[in-house]
Amino acid sequence: MRLGRNVWTSVVALGVCLGSAPPAHGQGAEAYERASSGTRELTLGTGTVFKMLLDASNLGTDAVEVAEITFPAGASSGAHRHGAMEMFYVVEGVLGHVVNGVEHRLEPGMAGVVKPADEVQHRVLEGPLKVVVIWVPGGGGDRIAPRERWAPVGG
Repeated sequence: MRLGRNVWTSVVALGVCLGSAPPAHGQGAEAYERASSGTRELTLGTGTVFKMLLDASNLGTDAVEVAEITFPAGASSGAHRHGAMEMFYVVEGVLGHVVNGVEHRLEPGMAGVVKPADEVQHRVLEGPLKVVVIWVPGGGGDRIAPRERWAPVGG
C-alpha cells in the first residue's frame, strides 16, 4: 500500500505537534527521554499486550503517544472509535484494518490510518500480529484502560 497524501500529512502534523506542543508537568522544553524501551504495559484477558513506548511521562508532552501492540492469532478488537488520529504500522503478521466497514489488508511494512470520527476494527488475519500505533493527540492508552490497570515496564 502506497502511503497517500493524508498519511504523510499526518506524519508532518505529528512532527509539528512534537516540535510545538507545550511541555507537560511544568518541564522544560528539553525535558524528554531520547530513547525508550517502554514506560508501562497492559495485558488484556484476550492475550493482547500493549507496551507504551512514548507518552507524557517520557516525552514531556501529551500531544502524541506511541505503543507496540501484540495481538494473538485470531484476535479481533470489535468496532470502536478513539476520538483521535490513530496510525498503525505492521511489524509482523497480517492486520485486517476495517475502517468504516471497509477492510484493508495490511502486511508487514504497511501503514494504515484512522481519523478521529472513523469507526475501526482490528482483526488478526495471520498472526500473531505485532504493530506500532501512534495516537495524536495522546491519551490512547488511557482510553483503552485506566492508568491504574497498567504496570510499569519491567515491574
